[in-house]
Amino acid sequence: MRMLSRFTLILGLCLGAPAVSQTTVPLDQPGLAGAYLAARSAAISGDHREAARQFERLLQADPDNVRLIGDAMLAFAAIGDWDSAGSYTDRVPDDADERDFANLVDQVNRVRAGDLAGAAEAAVAQSGAGPLIDPLLEAWLYLAEGDMSRASQTFEAMIDDNSPLAGLVPYQLGLARASVGDFEGAMAIFSGEVYGPLQLSSRGIQAHAQVLVQLDRADDALALLDQALVRDADQSLIELRAQIAADPTRPYDFIVTPEQGMAEVFFSLARVLGSDAGTTLPLVYARAAHAIDPGHIQSLLLAGNILSDARQYQMAVEVYGLVPRESPLFVEAEQGRSEALFQLDRQEAAVEVLQSLARDYPDLASVHTALGDVLRRQEQFDDAIAAYTAAIGLIDTDQSRYWFLFYARAISYERTGQWDAAEADFRHALELEPDQPNVLNYLGYSLIEQGRDLDEALDMIQRAVAARPDNGYIVDSLGWVYFQLGRYEDAVAPMERALALTPNDPILNDHLGDVYWMVGRTREAEFQWSRALSFDPDPADADRIRLKLDIGLDAVLEQEQGQPVE
Repeated sequence: MRMLSRFTLILGLCLGAPAVSQTTVPLDQPGLAGAYLAARSAAISGDHREAARQFERLLQADPDNVRLIGDAMLAFAAIGDWDSAGSYTDRVPDDADERDFANLVDQVNRVRAGDLAGAAEAAVAQSGAGPLIDPLLEAWLYLAEGDMSRASQTFEAMIDDNSPLAGLVPYQLGLARASVGDFEGAMAIFSGEVYGPLQLSSRGIQAHAQVLVQLDRADDALALLDQALVRDADQSLIELRAQIAADPTRPYDFIVTPEQGMAEVFFSLARVLGSDAGTTLPLVYARAAHAIDPGHIQSLLLAGNILSDARQYQMAVEVYGLVPRESPLFVEAEQGRSEALFQLDRQEAAVEVLQSLARDYPDLASVHTALGDVLRRQEQFDDAIAAYTAAIGLIDTDQSRYWFLFYARAISYERTGQWDAAEADFRHALELEPDQPNVLNYLGYSLIEQGRDLDEALDMIQRAVAARPDNGYIVDSLGWVYFQLGRYEDAVAPMERALALTPNDPILNDHLGDVYWMVGRTREAEFQWSRALSFDPDPADADRIRLKLDIGLDAVLEQEQGQPVE
């Protein structure tokens, strides 16, 4: 995306990336130096609310500083305050780099205010949302004027010109055709007949299914949704399927206005960008989508996810909380809110959110699974087992995508000393996903610790290492099975590699010390045990390491086993 890179760079500069800033700040005024440093730090870390507050404070002292204006606009847009962002755009000169972002803010605000004529004029003049977005918005604005022919020509020109966003255009054109009732034309696009197969997200599948219904092909719509649900139990798809099954003549209501189409443009771009442009640009686009179409709930959910990825958990909690209960995305938003609360060390609140969901949605396996996960992370293993068991009772236990559910319950069983039940779940997880390295490693390591089926355990861990050669914990398991088999020389290389991959783990350092001791490298063993102690191991492990440093591994093993060690 060559054209995108410049626009992304401009936004990166507005963000205040850690390049040298040319901003002139009146640092001699009391408190402003601290406000500037706080604003820069907040912007870089993704705390856009604090950045907006501090940049606004700075602008009160230096109201014409264009760089600060750009920073403030970006921060306000990232928190969804488009009115505040728009209050600064008139102060940006036409020749300033920040003008591009000011134009984007103005364009979003025009569409929000219903000034579609002004938005169309700006898009045609390429002074709207940017050189890549403007043609897409221009097409939808032609549609707002009732000119589907020019809208189609604009979409098709982007495809013919091999625009960097050409991959998104057929989807947009299909939505535009469906919005005016041309369901045959939309179907030709969604089916891949015109532009080849489309890589549709959950939203694209919803649109495709609704188009099929309008063509009296409700059975095909249900089959499409069933196929998608095998891969992803998306609640929006589940609800749409139930609606179509109940009413095979369900009306089309996915994208029906040009404003909704323009919101979908911003949302699609936010999804496509992912984290390649950092988190700020996708967040701004997600916020724009929701500002233009407050009914675009998926954009709220995306904004919450982006904020969580940026570790801005408090803002994520607030955004997830905006998803209305009646939305099919409410459950997913509440799960995201629970995770953000957990990351804020509000574990009890995180559990309460999921417990409430489990009461309100007792037939959703995903809810019980999420509850089990948070309970397991809090080491409430008995309660986690109950949640996972409830989830397992609601699924097809032969579907391979549910391997993690059995794996998670197996861990909980193992941690509560219920090994037979744990082993059964581990082995069922492997039936569903035979080469899953995490399951192979956990089961193999457990067998090693029990001194059981060591040959099988070695095979499992060798397969896990082959799948994840750069995972220090899995490579450590390979060294440890060699150690348990008495193959101490063979254990050295994988143990050393494991530590190179994960150098600061107390268990891995302890293991390497044991291996070194058994091959006669006693001083190196003592060094590794000392390092292990420096990484704050569990108290019981720390006591054992100190004992090894005091009397040696041989003597410790003799005490534990009641007989001399060979």
